[in-house]
Amino acid sequence: MPYSRRKELLSGARAIFPLIVGAAPFGIIFGTLAQSSGLSFWGAMAFSLVVFAGSAQFVAVGLVAAGTTWPLIVFTTFVVNLRHLLYSASLVPYVRHLGIGWKVAIAFFLTDESFAASIGRYQSSDASPYKHWHYISAAVVMYLNWALFTWVGLTLGSLIPNAAAWGLDFAMVATFIGMVVPYLTRWPMAIAVIVAGAVAVLAYGLPHQIGILVATLAGVLAGVISDRWNGGPLKGTSEGTSREDSKAPAQPEVAP
Repeated sequence: MPYSRRKELLSGARAIFPLIVGAAPFGIIFGTLAQSSGLSFWGAMAFSLVVFAGSAQFVAVGLVAAGTTWPLIVFTTFVVNLRHLLYSASLVPYVRHLGIGWKVAIAFFLTDESFAASIGRYQSSDASPYKHWHYISAAVVMYLNWALFTWVGLTLGSLIPNAAAWGLDFAMVATFIGMVVPYLTRWPMAIAVIVAGAVAVLAYGLPHQIGILVATLAGVLAGVISDRWNGGPLKGTSEGTSREDSKAPAQPEVAP
């Protein structure tokens, strides 16, 4: 089957769609809270268009409402987003051949959702030279979705009484659970998820949501240790990709 940019663009848009469903209510809640926290309409919109990081935006809005100084706000959101370093490290083997323009775009649009929707495509064994178009399609669609539903929250959020208490943000959690479970084909993967989840619960009370970073690092460490013990496949699953096959396939040098 011939590879093309168009097919990758359509594939990326399809892959991100389930996460859009989960992110929509999250965006509405953010828009509602941003306005009630004292941000102007355009200030809140700029937040979503420039920062484009849901969890960091929620943390920052809470700190703004509490009158926190801006250096602490910047530091806290930086810590919350440190998990993106792990995403970046996973993507490096697949994008190192791209030009600086592509790398800047991939870095800006990197979110939990764009990574989850695209890493499987990057890890697939076919030789398509346009997999970065799959990523950018998924990422831009999510970006537009986040901006749209921030706007909905800012304009219509006042019509939803106490929207934050409705638990709509759980849609994002449920969506990510559905995205992660199919990848749990080997014991190291399952152990990493179990450890990260347990540590996240135990570290929930840490300040500035640093528990997210602690849980992430604990999960990575547990996965690495269990993988060195040659963890086999989970019962009822195939062995999946071998250690050799899991390496990034060589990306041919092609025009963007």
